[in-house]
Amino acid sequence: MDAPVVSDHPLVRVERLRHLYHKGAVSDLLVLDDVNLTLKDNEIVALLGRSGSGKSTLLRIIAGLMPPSGGDVEIDGKSVSGPASEVAMVFQSFALFPWLSVLENVEIGLEAIGTPVEERRSRALAAIDLIGLDGFETAYPKELSGGMRQRVGLARALVVHPKVLLMDEPFSALDVLTAETLRTDLLDIWFEGRMPIQSILMVTHNIEEAVLMCDRILVFDANPGHIVAEIKVDLPQPRDRQDPAFRDIVEDIYARLTLKKPAPPREGVFPGMGINMVLPSVSTNRLAGLVEMVDAPPYDGKADMPELASELHLEIDDLFPITETLQLLRFAEVEGGDVMLTSAGRQFATADLEERKRLFAQHLLSYVPLVAHIKRILDERVTHRAPARRFLDELEDTMSEAYAEQTLRTAVAWARYAELLAYDETTGVFSLENPA
Repeated sequence: MDAPVVSDHPLVRVERLRHLYHKGAVSDLLVLDDVNLTLKDNEIVALLGRSGSGKSTLLRIIAGLMPPSGGDVEIDGKSVSGPASEVAMVFQSFALFPWLSVLENVEIGLEAIGTPVEERRSRALAAIDLIGLDGFETAYPKELSGGMRQRVGLARALVVHPKVLLMDEPFSALDVLTAETLRTDLLDIWFEGRMPIQSILMVTHNIEEAVLMCDRILVFDANPGHIVAEIKVDLPQPRDRQDPAFRDIVEDIYARLTLKKPAPPREGVFPGMGINMVLPSVSTNRLAGLVEMVDAPPYDGKADMPELASELHLEIDDLFPITETLQLLRFAEVEGGDVMLTSAGRQFATADLEERKRLFAQHLLSYVPLVAHIKRILDERVTHRAPARRFLDELEDTMSEAYAEQTLRTAVAWARYAELLAYDETTGVFSLENPA
């Protein structure tokens, strides 16, 4: 299938955009800074990056659902200052009204803008037919599979004939096969020119999905969110995941996302970090499982991350926290799209349970400052006890309540596995009862 001709007309223009979240007593959090992008007629563009890089926030700002803290957003030459009629949005959570039928769910947007009943009905039926749900008009969401519900969400967005379709991880809540079918169907009707839209801007965490669907990929980094790369995908459609040119683009993106950032070294801690480092919610089972997999043939200690992601059906928000945690603990090095086990990592892979716990405890105390901090406080106190609130208050000086709670929960889980300390969930108290 041939891609439509792309013009130079900027359908969407974002210039110098920045956005801050107010955090109450804590200083404001800058989530987007100096974001500049354009979306042209007849193109699909992906915003690709980790969770927390502000991609979904940017999508909502473009839709006019929230104002930016600074910068400009224009759609078809007009500034966005509220909900934009030129755009429609598809969410990952389906967002259907359970008490309405498929037809009524699709009609509701037209009803909100005062479209006459007969026109509303005919346009809704046409949209339902377009996305492949003809025959399900009277069904209710509870009767539909996840893929069918997302098709309803897509029809509801298309029925208002927007110029721009915004999609926020539209396939992430679906199983692998259903997501693949919906992607293929969406691309088919797009390249057949049957979608009543001019362009698509989508958020994704799936690198292969971005390369499969998009003309351009804007790679985001976090803290604050900003664009670090623009990658053009000049491959003919339909695209083949096994095509060497396709794999080269995937590899390039992984390499960009795992590029080491310079930071001043600090003895005994992860570079540039301290007790206020946000810890990801990664279980020790997942850490051990990936170490064992990379240590074994055919990888033998060094694995290509795109291969791992494909074999394990993991997106970057699933795989990257595991590999970065292994790097934090000095069980692996991550660079250039590869994960390489260190000597300690390979020792961990082949050790028995007790040796694993001993090694894990040693690396926790050496390289995770928060765990070492909690253990030192417990050691110093006569009672060998301390409330969790004491550590949460410290964390909340530099991070949100949600991140503070996640970080402490992770520290608790890792320290328990290492048998360094005990934690009573009921009282919220740390202690050295039954330590290793």
